[in-house]
Amino acid sequence: MEYLLLVFGVICMITGIIGSFLPVLPGPPISWIGILLLYLTPEIKTNYWILGITLTIALIISVLDYIIPAKGTKRFGGSKYGIWGTNIGLVVGLLAPIPFGFIIGPFLGAFIGELIYDKKDHNRALKAATGSFIGFLASTFMKFLISTIYFGLFVVIVWKNWEVYF
Repeated sequence: MEYLLLVFGVICMITGIIGSFLPVLPGPPISWIGILLLYLTPEIKTNYWILGITLTIALIISVLDYIIPAKGTKRFGGSKYGIWGTNIGLVVGLLAPIPFGFIIGPFLGAFIGELIYDKKDHNRALKAATGSFIGFLASTFMKFLISTIYFGLFVVIVWKNWEVYF
């Protein structure tokens, strides 16, 4: 049972890191589930402080994930069309067989979304797309950083209990 929890914990950690880049998967909460699974193993002493603090951070990052790109778009004069365009562009960029599609897609999506909103003002659309893109990058970086830190925490906890498993 312990090995099953460890394997599912590692799967959650890897999925959380991948989920940092995908808008469909909440990266840090999935990584937190990996930490929870680790603490559910009988040999690991449960540290409720670590569980509570990491859960709080995961929830805060999840909320900020929606706020930061919207604030970036609004700060640069964009609309909800730019925000939707960013998300749609990210999915298309991930599925498109082009290098760095996950970076190019959100920018083009926000730009096209803003052009749909106002076809005449190309400069405003470019400015809003830039704001949305910067917000997306900041949000993605935060999620990736937290998920990677959670993975490191997972490894450290397993490392401390290495003799129990092998």
